[in-house]
Amino acid sequence: MTDGIAGGAAEAIRILHVDDDSDFAEVAASFLERADERFVVETATSARAGLDCLARTDVDCIVSDYDMPGMNCIAFLETVREDYPDLPFVLFTGKGSESVASEAISAGVTDYLQKEVNTEQYELLANRIGNVVDAHRSRELLAERTRRLETLISNLPGIVYRCRNERGWPMEVVEGEVEMMTGYTAEQLEDGGGVSWGDDLVHDDDRVAVWDAVQDAIDADGTFEVTYRIVTATGDTKWMWERGRVVRRSDDECDVLEGFITDITDRKERERELEHRTEELEELTTELEAQYRYLFEEAPVMAVVTRAENRLPVIDDCNQRFAETLGYEREDLVGRELADFYTHESERKLIDSGGYERALTGEFMREDREFVTADDDIVETRLRAVPRRDARDEIVGTLALYLDVRERKELERQTERLEEFASIVSHDLRNPLNVAQSRVKLARRNGDGSHLDVAIRAHDRMEALIEDLLALARGGDAIDKTEAVGLSAVVDRCWADVETAGATLAVDTDRLLRADRSRLRQLVENLLRNSVEHGSTSPRSQVPEDTVEHGPTGNQTQSGDAVEHGPTGEGTADDGVTVTVGDLSNGFYVADDGPGIPPDERDDVFEAGYSTARDGTGFGLRIVERVAEAHGWTVYLTESDDGGARFEIRGVEFAEQRGGG
Repeated sequence: MTDGIAGGAAEAIRILHVDDDSDFAEVAASFLERADERFVVETATSARAGLDCLARTDVDCIVSDYDMPGMNCIAFLETVREDYPDLPFVLFTGKGSESVASEAISAGVTDYLQKEVNTEQYELLANRIGNVVDAHRSRELLAERTRRLETLISNLPGIVYRCRNERGWPMEVVEGEVEMMTGYTAEQLEDGGGVSWGDDLVHDDDRVAVWDAVQDAIDADGTFEVTYRIVTATGDTKWMWERGRVVRRSDDECDVLEGFITDITDRKERERELEHRTEELEELTTELEAQYRYLFEEAPVMAVVTRAENRLPVIDDCNQRFAETLGYEREDLVGRELADFYTHESERKLIDSGGYERALTGEFMREDREFVTADDDIVETRLRAVPRRDARDEIVGTLALYLDVRERKELERQTERLEEFASIVSHDLRNPLNVAQSRVKLARRNGDGSHLDVAIRAHDRMEALIEDLLALARGGDAIDKTEAVGLSAVVDRCWADVETAGATLAVDTDRLLRADRSRLRQLVENLLRNSVEHGSTSPRSQVPEDTVEHGPTGNQTQSGDAVEHGPTGEGTADDGVTVTVGDLSNGFYVADDGPGIPPDERDDVFEAGYSTARDGTGFGLRIVERVAEAHGWTVYLTESDDGGARFEIRGVEFAEQRGGG
């Protein structure tokens, strides 16, 4: 059978016409289908055939004659009503009488129409069929909607209502979980039940605000949504959420509200708990932020927060120690690439070694980095960097901690110097001391005065070693104060103090430089002495066996001030070296035209105690290097234009005015 739900004006109406006169049934079907395009008519010539058709076909209406063989209309109707109690059934018969009509109505016929001899009867029959089918479908639709509404109400977590829009909101209808939510029955809340929703249930503190909110909302667009508290029959306080609309009535009747109310107490409790936890979390976050900021600012190291841009570190934040150490304001550092403040060597190490990439992956351990301050000073640091993550746990940069190791590095350098001095004292002074002691004993035993000559030479060597050791110790001290010094005058003064033999000096400079005058004389004098003594073509003198000394490395070398480079053939003392002092763009040089120093030996000449000359101490060039470092200069050893040795002093600061030597 049809589901009884109307689908629109063009929905088909299926009609079963039962009449034992087949010709009449066919004519009636034609007229009916012509009278209403919705009609689809199927015919049967007996009640039994009609029941068979009904069993296999959905039918919206039955039209039946009264007198039929085997089973008349009343018996047919009663049989149909057993399975289809509401199916429209129209009696269309030529046998018209009050008794027939009364019997048919008693049996449950839907409508009754007597056959006529004109064709207008089919128009009338079509109208009757359309009316009874539409009415039947409307009843089915209403019943289905009512069923659905009742199902919805019974399953809603709340109540539906209809109330008058006046103070107290008296309920006309209230259904659903009324008693479970309020402690009152629906009958108590409806008119005459003695309990007013607005006066007895709505919380005293919310009553005025809720009334005003509802009235303002329905004046605006006819709908409202409010949240408020009620007090139940047992005295409990609950939170309600309500949504509704106004239904306007005539001027003499009060408007009504229709809506839905549900209990949101649990949700409110969760919201309050969430708000409480959020407040606690915000307080904790604020506290942790303050602690982090305190640790960040008060950390005994330089701290930098970076973000990754093009896989390179950009400063997002830094602590005051970092800014003060580099000599900048914090705002001058934030937003700049970190590499901008590295020395060239540290910048290259950052990029070439993939240091930042390793820091982003957490593989970075510890490395040395050097910064350049605003005053061009060098700050030596030890770096430790770890990944920095955002709220989504994605790595966005690093937290870099720099430990200022300048004092530690200086201590290490001092320790190295002490160890170096201890090694020299324990080794280089012991040899001539042993020689002197041995020769004195031999002189006493044999009475040979030649042994005393050797002892005197050993003491002279010890005195030279001690003087150079003192110069070396002082040469590494940092220089705090400099003055303008004329390089030419210093060179002339030093040349006068050096045994130059047949050597020649050429000075090609008249510049002033910023230096400690006495320490500069140490540097220049040692360079000049080195060129004079070891740039000569004189043959190397044979050194007695008891004057052969061991340098710090344990290798046998002839004691001297620098490497002696000259041919093993004959030479004369008149074959003197020419020493030249000249300018560089950022310093000066001392060069000679002697045999020079092979490249594979140049790294060794600055080692303390390294010498191949007979009477040298091996400290002269070490003193040169120390004095240069104390000034912030750098010494380079290379080959001169004439093939000799050339020492270049670079990184020198020149003065504007000329000064004396």
